[in-house]
Amino acid sequence: MAGVYVHIPFCASRCSYCDFFSTLELKDAGAPYVEAVVAEAALRNPELRGEQLRTLYLGGGTPSQLPLPLLERLVKGLNESLNLSDVEEFTIEANPDDVTAEWCAALRPLGVNRVSMGVQSFEDPILRAIGRRHNARQVTQAMENLHAAGITNVSIDLIYGLPGQTLDSWIRTVEQAIALSPQHVSAYGLTYEEGTRLWRQRERGEVSEVPEEDCIEMYKVLVKMLQNAGFEHYEISNFALPGYHSRHNSSYWDETPYLGLGAAAHSYDGNARRSNPCDLHQYVASINAGCPAYEEEEMTRWERYDERVMLGLRTARGVDAGRLREDFGDEAWNHFSREVQRHLEAGNVRQDDGSRYVLTADGILLSDSVIRDLMWDG
Repeated sequence: MAGVYVHIPFCASRCSYCDFFSTLELKDAGAPYVEAVVAEAALRNPELRGEQLRTLYLGGGTPSQLPLPLLERLVKGLNESLNLSDVEEFTIEANPDDVTAEWCAALRPLGVNRVSMGVQSFEDPILRAIGRRHNARQVTQAMENLHAAGITNVSIDLIYGLPGQTLDSWIRTVEQAIALSPQHVSAYGLTYEEGTRLWRQRERGEVSEVPEEDCIEMYKVLVKMLQNAGFEHYEISNFALPGYHSRHNSSYWDETPYLGLGAAAHSYDGNARRSNPCDLHQYVASINAGCPAYEEEEMTRWERYDERVMLGLRTARGVDAGRLREDFGDEAWNHFSREVQRHLEAGNVRQDDGSRYVLTADGILLSDSVIRDLMWDG
């Protein structure tokens, strides 16, 4: 078992672009929710099959919104049920304005050794427009607080293609991110998810999408600037200094089993996926009744093949040809080798050491269509 993901759904406010499950009910629901997660950990401990945990990830939502007594209770409860003594990477997501000196000082005693901050932009007008609570100055202060507390593994999340963003403003954002000396950067192109406030604003003509060609240029600039700064481009949206790849997230891309706890959390055991309900009260009620909250879906052979191709091509390691044939047989291999040939010829895919298929720099820009071509259509 690679690790455990815990979903903390509480937020102080909702960002205009976000469609992750979240709630503003921290004051009333925080303590019961933490107790439910602790109870779920005990209930589902057998799914770990006795394997030691190597990574723990608190995501959200905004985990840094949890009051410190509740965060301490959560970690203590998880340790009692799951044994965190062998955890090598313990990540907590945070909003920069929550990263106070007091909050940072509490992290290391709890075992937290990595913080992922949702920065998104260093342009204050853009941050206000998308509903972020922090400003650029608070990001700098947060980094200073983390370093003062001895947290030296910090990841920064950025978004490109935000309304009002230009190539020049994006370059300034990347420059400011690099200047803060993070160990890891995740950068994602903005998507207008149906039902979000930003999607409704676009529908009403209140915001305009950044042209696709500008977004492509933003991505190219991002890659070049981070590589020049010494970052390894190890996954389409993720960059790390040597030795600082996200171990937890890498387990998702490696198809390593993991356990997800909390409302809206997902789990994977190598054959089936389990998903907890995107409803805080339903989740808590189910756990308090002593019942697992998840729904289970057994994956077919071809669904596992598709996932292998999709996840593999997102990473710098690519798709292992030998394993693909061994795990899915000649029919799958013949399909893959036939479809990949034209992308090899077009320069979208290359072969590393003859055994791995990896997206090229040009191929990354066409990754959705390349991956779609290689997935099973029978």
